[in-house]
Amino acid sequence: MRKRLALLQWQFIRHSVIVTSLISFFFLFFITYEDQRGLLLVFDRQLAGFPIIVWMLLLIITTGMISGYLQAAPLRRRIDQLVHGATRYERGTFSHRVEVEGEDEIAELAARMNGMAAHIEEQVASLQRLSAERVQLQESVKKAAVTEERQRLARDLHDAVSQQLFAISMMTAAIKESLSADEAAAQQIALVEKMANTAQAEMRALLLHLRPAHLEGKSLHEGVEALLAELEQKYKIKVRMVMDEDVHMPKGIEDQLFRMVQEAISNVLRHAKASRLDMQIRQSARELKVKLIDDGVGFDPKTVQQGSYGLHTMRERMNEIGGTLHIVSVPGKGTQVEANIPVTWKEGVDNDSGSVSG
Repeated sequence: MRKRLALLQWQFIRHSVIVTSLISFFFLFFITYEDQRGLLLVFDRQLAGFPIIVWMLLLIITTGMISGYLQAAPLRRRIDQLVHGATRYERGTFSHRVEVEGEDEIAELAARMNGMAAHIEEQVASLQRLSAERVQLQESVKKAAVTEERQRLARDLHDAVSQQLFAISMMTAAIKESLSADEAAAQQIALVEKMANTAQAEMRALLLHLRPAHLEGKSLHEGVEALLAELEQKYKIKVRMVMDEDVHMPKGIEDQLFRMVQEAISNVLRHAKASRLDMQIRQSARELKVKLIDDGVGFDPKTVQQGSYGLHTMRERMNEIGGTLHIVSVPGKGTQVEANIPVTWKEGVDNDSGSVSG
């Protein structure tokens, strides 16, 4: 975009040079019209040792460049503001407003962008209110949700772990019959070890889902801290957590963020093979930001995100509260998951009811 704006500025300068050249040509033509030599006089006559045509060319270029720059500079500054505003909206900061200057087309575009941002901000606030209200409904259907979750976990255990364990038992039986062939036995034992590791990784992720899906009276800080403590103790992953002290939000948003963090950690256990996990939760006047960074094997976002159920679920949770999810991963260097939620609630938040108090 910077390159395009620079090209726009040079277009103004080029057009100004052309206009100045045409004006100078017609001016000289009328001055030398009655002379027999006409425009050739500017080549014959000299000023300070140089032909007048040289001075005219310098004047034309200088005047054109100054004129073009003076015309393009304010336009470029205003377009920069529009680009900056569009970038903020793309990142989910809909509380940002573009400065409206003048009454021309750019001012009208800035006003329309501000109107669009205000409309989206209202929709985000409505989504967040609905999310907070839904928490009360979730309490009434909690028993049914627990039953459904257990059934889902039973299916996952059967599909992901039971088959692996069955295969391990079959391979163990085969090893007993081939103890006389040392090389074949070694290969089968190595295969058993690989399958056991796969089953263990799946089991870790599924056990994480056995934890409560809601905070159950805890704050987001307490719930995430307990989750990370268990991760560090049981799975030997070094964890570092940084959270602002003044983080406050409605109960519905807390629950959605907690479940998103659960899903992200589940992906770390299942796929990342990470030894370190850094987590940050920061809140400003305009947005709440949650970031998880691991040092695992990473992946190619172009090929993985399209078919990943976990990543799709995380994005849906953020959409439900008007937030955005950004995932950056480099194979061999780790993954960064960043969630940005616009702050549309007031400073005082009643976490028990999920309502916002004045």
